[in-house]
Amino acid sequence: MMQRYLARVVMVGFMLVLGACWGGEKSGPEDIHWDRDACELCKMLISDARFAAEVRGGDKNKLYKFDDIGCAINWLNDQHWAGDEAAEIWVADGASTRDNLIWLNAREARYVKGALTPMNYGFSAVAPSSSVSGQAVGIGFVELTRKILTDTPNHICKVPERNE
Repeated sequence: MMQRYLARVVMVGFMLVLGACWGGEKSGPEDIHWDRDACELCKMLISDARFAAEVRGGDKNKLYKFDDIGCAINWLNDQHWAGDEAAEIWVADGASTRDNLIWLNAREARYVKGALTPMNYGFSAVAPSSSVSGQAVGIGFVELTRKILTDTPNHICKVPERNE
């Protein structure tokens, strides 16, 4: 009798520990493993903290990592859940370093053209509060997305054709 009770206590304890390890629904960006994590689209290793991006979403709320916001936008555009507002999109602030990665909500960030980025899309992110003489700096996410998806591709990886 005592052995059954003890076995049940151990089993319940094990299930509680296992449940805690899985945790609840994940949210937000995660650490980048520099020079080990590969971009989901172009498969290049992520090495420059100033241009990293992450997307969390889809049926399993999975996290995907990118070396350039342009890769993230092209890849996301080809997902069936691309328009899902629950999908999280994160981009590194252009002032980030490997030791101090500053994540911005990509939908709220502003984007400045002119940087030499890993896949040559040329956009770096700045905080939404960035301004010069009271004027917002750069372009917003919607305009960035339009530019990346409609301008002549300026990157070296082949973007898969979308099947409609």
